Amino acid sequence: MTLIGEGPGDDLVLPFMIDSSGIRGRLLRLGPTLNTILTRPDYPEPVAKLLGELVALGGGLASTLKYEGVFTLQVKGEGPIRTMVADMTSEGELRGYAGFDDDAIAAQSGAEQSRAQATQAEAPLEVEPWFGKGHMAFTVDQGEHSERYQGLVELAGPRLADCLLAYFRQSQQINAGIMVACGRVEGTWRAGALLIERIPESQPSTMEDAETSQEDWQRALILMSSLSDRELLDPALAPEQLLYRLFHEDGVRVFDKRPLSVGCRCTRERLAGILASLSQEELEHLTVDGALTMTCEFCAYDFRFTDAEVQAVKSAR
Repeated sequence: MTLIGEGPGDDLVLPFMIDSSGIRGRLLRLGPTLNTILTRPDYPEPVAKLLGELVALGGGLASTLKYEGVFTLQVKGEGPIRTMVADMTSEGELRGYAGFDDDAIAAQSGAEQSRAQATQAEAPLEVEPWFGKGHMAFTVDQGEHSERYQGLVELAGPRLADCLLAYFRQSQQINAGIMVACGRVEGTWRAGALLIERIPESQPSTMEDAETSQEDWQRALILMSSLSDRELLDPALAPEQLLYRLFHEDGVRVFDKRPLSVGCRCTRERLAGILASLSQEELEHLTVDGALTMTCEFCAYDFRFTDAEVQAVKSAR
């Protein structure tokens, strides 16, 4: 446990508890890590913003779980964005990927700009125009010797955070509140997420306690809603100070920060294994000027294999 008043921090999750009610939470702040994830593949602006939200939501949710492996938050839809993935390892390494239709994204972006000009206000990006019908999936993969857990929830929106809240209500039956923001600050991508939850152990046993507990929960939600996107993304506002501004009247304790980083798991050896599974005809089709290049969808890193290296991989298998 640490005391309120430490300096600014990025790329971390900060656990906390509201003393008066026992409500617990997580504050996630992403700076350089998110900027790397979003800028390497050069995503269009709205795709990058939505992926940034998903990475922040995935990291915040993963930080509440105990697992050894990979937590994945995935969205699949029928709209301009067909798939979006964010995952975090138990070591705190994040990555993200989005698959989309360029022409559909351009058309939807034009529609959003026209709407913003007509209303003279930029509205948050909502689920339906960008993803259409679809679902959000939560997966915890702890390796081949452990059972894989997966949960699904419909993309009910209006925003990605609302889909996550629907999952808490329907599947986990947990009272939760979530705020998320993603945007550019001085040209650099940043994101933040705040999650609070009323844990089952703190549920009251009497009617009087129940009324008090519900009042505490509603108060926490009201205080949380006073947080602006600007504050959530402000690099000069320390995470501890942000929590103090929100919950100091009820007493807020923060615990040890958990650092986060970029961590793509692509390797030359793994991609060589994919090459070995392809037919000779497929390899020849992919080869250009005597070499074959494979690009990681997550980090956009190019792996180049000469024709001789490809044939050596095939021979070794």
